[in-house]
Amino acid sequence: MTDQQKVEAYIDQQQQETFDLLARMVRQPSVQYHEAGAQQVVIDKLKQLELDVDVWDPDIEALKKNPYFVSTRKDFTNSPNVVGVLKGQGGGRSLILNGHIDVVPEGETTKWKDDPYSGKIEDGRMYGRGTTDMKGGNVAMILAIESIKRTGIQLKGDVIFQSVIEEESGGAGTLATVLRGYYADAAIIPEPTNLKLFIKQQGSLWFRVSIEGVIAHGGTRYEGVSAIEKAWIAHQKILDLEKERNARITDPMYEKLPIPLPINVGTIHGGTWPSSVPDLVTIEGRIGVGPDETIDAVKQELHECINQLSAADDWFSDHPAKLEFFGAQWLPNSVPVESQIAGIVEENFRQLFGDSIIVEASPWGTDAGILGTVGGIPAIVIGPGETSVAHYPNEYVELLKVVKVAKLFALTILKWCETT
Repeated sequence: MTDQQKVEAYIDQQQQETFDLLARMVRQPSVQYHEAGAQQVVIDKLKQLELDVDVWDPDIEALKKNPYFVSTRKDFTNSPNVVGVLKGQGGGRSLILNGHIDVVPEGETTKWKDDPYSGKIEDGRMYGRGTTDMKGGNVAMILAIESIKRTGIQLKGDVIFQSVIEEESGGAGTLATVLRGYYADAAIIPEPTNLKLFIKQQGSLWFRVSIEGVIAHGGTRYEGVSAIEKAWIAHQKILDLEKERNARITDPMYEKLPIPLPINVGTIHGGTWPSSVPDLVTIEGRIGVGPDETIDAVKQELHECINQLSAADDWFSDHPAKLEFFGAQWLPNSVPVESQIAGIVEENFRQLFGDSIIVEASPWGTDAGILGTVGGIPAIVIGPGETSVAHYPNEYVELLKVVKVAKLFALTILKWCETT
């Protein structure tokens, strides 16, 4: 048998064990601050495979020294990163397989058909928070490594598996792996792309706009100035900026996206009493950052938009709106279409499935931005899940796609790292 046949056969034989592993991971609710249980499942598996395992709680004080660090947490105690290394014999290229273990909260549980962390299998799908985003992809990576290890194939280059925290909050976990010294010649992240290959990912920033008014009694509201009414003006200007930014995009990678770089207003808070004119409104949102843009340039463009509100309403001349950036941010990322790692994935996909892979740009941010910008590591994104069910009730992953992606990863490891 060829090496390819060996790993494919092994992956097919291990399907039930793989699904059991995924279920164990899903049944550990790894929301922020509670990642340790799911990480222990990963640790046990990596030690079973006899990889070189590194487990540590990221040092927040060290991370704060990096300009790309963002987090609302005070520390990462009992929220470990996990890295397992399959050492090569030397002389080959190294590859990082990076996946985040943290999941978003399950939301209103009454909207779920079953327990949000059930790991229930039905009609070829496993249900539960994190199945698609992105424990299904993580398990596919582990299975790919296992297939190489258990079939006795020797690699020249190292394979570095990373199970990281904090991706959903801005990437502190992956930043910690780079600062700990984990580098490679390329990286793959199995975010939920539904088997599409994303060679570009937009970044994003959270922002807050504070708008003043003048409080008054609701019965004589004409004596006050409603901050809500002024917020409508600001909101419209933000939407105008979204149109302007997207009108400049000519990249064919974005042609299938209705709004390639969205500016989403997620919360509006204002007012203290139904019979009072509100004197303060805060708008919070998220602005997309294109793969070829910088964080600073996009911040400046939004500042200019807010500073120009006085042209729409004189009120803002003496009462300028205040813009600040807070909370999470995701760095953009891009690798060339002709990059070697993307080419190998495309070639393997065609060989395995008899079809050409769809290559697009991601509409959301990933840890590829940290790997690319901070680590200088070419990073691409492809995984078995679907964005349409990520962060939603009744999240699921199609188990057959987990198996397919595991084979794709295994073949990519063989060709990228090379065999002895």
